[in-house]
Amino acid sequence: MEGADRKAKGSSDLGVRAASAVVMLAVAGTALWLGGGWLDALIYVVALVCYGELLRLVIKTPFGLAAKVAWVIGGGVYIGLAGLFLSGIGNGFLIEIMLGVIATDIGAYFAGRTIGGPKIAPSISPSKTWAGLGGGAVLAALVLAGLPAFNGPLVDAAPAALFGVIIAVVAQSGDFLESWLKRRAGVKDSSALIPGHGGVFDRVDGLVAVAFVVGLIDVAVGGVVNL
Repeated sequence: MEGADRKAKGSSDLGVRAASAVVMLAVAGTALWLGGGWLDALIYVVALVCYGELLRLVIKTPFGLAAKVAWVIGGGVYIGLAGLFLSGIGNGFLIEIMLGVIATDIGAYFAGRTIGGPKIAPSISPSKTWAGLGGGAVLAALVLAGLPAFNGPLVDAAPAALFGVIIAVVAQSGDFLESWLKRRAGVKDSSALIPGHGGVFDRVDGLVAVAFVVGLIDVAVGGVVNL
């Protein structure tokens, strides 16, 4: 009876996660289709919610006052720059980055479960393996190498594949950063805002990291954000 109850609960959780995923995809897809102010508004709302969840985590940590203030300021710069960069780039490049991050998550999940092997940082994120990172990097590289039709800035296969590998490494680093902060805060999720998925920050931690790093590079080389 207990096994049946667990199975039923697992099926219910999977249904909730699937329903939430459909809603998130519908909202993101509609904003991309409408573009302009609608897309910018979604990016800014997501950024603000992420920052609110980060503040919640920081408050729960055992950090001293000075460290918490540094996290509040640094977190604002981190998420703020990511949001500004994503709102300033063209849809083609935005889709490339998003698909790269999604491919990283999918590749890492299946490679990690299939191959297993040594963990990257078990004290921070016990489920993350080197095989998973490799699988995520390979899938992200393959996906971006085949996306010249989106007319992004990386139209050649080789640099696009390399960008996919970079996305995978940076996205996983962003995931580790949030996982570390959640462990220090003693919580499993950044919030319970998305049924079955935790918080918004839990879903876009990799995307935020990629946007922040690429945004920093753009600023450093004096590039125009409208790529």
